[in-house]
Amino acid sequence: MNVLIIEDERPSARRLQRMLEKLDVTVNQQLHSVEESIDWFSNNEQPDLIFLDIQLSDGLSFEIFETIDIRSAIIFTTAFDEYALQAFKLNSIDYLLKPIDEDDLEIAVKKYREFSPKKQRLQVDFEDIKKLLINPVEREYKKRFTTKIGQHIKMIPIDEIECFYSENKGTYAHTVEGRNYLLDTTLEQLEGEISPEVFFRISRKYYINVNAIKDIISYTNSRLELKLNSYTEQPVIVAREKVKDFKFWLE
Repeated sequence: MNVLIIEDERPSARRLQRMLEKLDVTVNQQLHSVEESIDWFSNNEQPDLIFLDIQLSDGLSFEIFETIDIRSAIIFTTAFDEYALQAFKLNSIDYLLKPIDEDDLEIAVKKYREFSPKKQRLQVDFEDIKKLLINPVEREYKKRFTTKIGQHIKMIPIDEIECFYSENKGTYAHTVEGRNYLLDTTLEQLEGEISPEVFFRISRKYYINVNAIKDIISYTNSRLELKLNSYTEQPVIVAREKVKDFKFWLE
């Protein structure tokens, strides 16, 4: 089985690869952007199976298929709700809602192994996907997080959080009051739990609340530095590969 992962979040791609290896599935290649994927498909034989993230750092992944005639089977990996995916779920092997669950992944791989690509070519209507991304089905996101302080449980409303950040293998929420709270989660697990209209992951370290941005400054190597209302612990830098998508998100 020749397997390809297309995922812009490199930690998520590595995690998925480790999970697949436990299922005796060997990943032959990881790609992280639309541009990189188009170049790769133009110069390589198509894989048997693609694990495909819909939103990549430089655009939406259906842009790849507007250029390349894809014949591979596809398993979607996405933060979009299952109801929004019903329109095209039957045309793919399966989809995995992030954060990916090991049992769901095993079921998806089993479905692929029972699928015969030689007898049936996969047809996916990417125009339908595009419409769903522009007008996604309304879904509920977390309204608050909890953290333990001594013997007490504190609730933190989502609209009081300026940013989420990782440090020393922990994930923290920084609030408008200037306080930092350790959470029992990871930045990867936050995907799909917090509104993408409000929060954007600018790097492997930060998720930023758009309402907390006080200033945006040009930084070295085509990056951007963000000044937030109260968070001043460390420079908040938009990764170079995220800059284009970040500017699009701001608009």
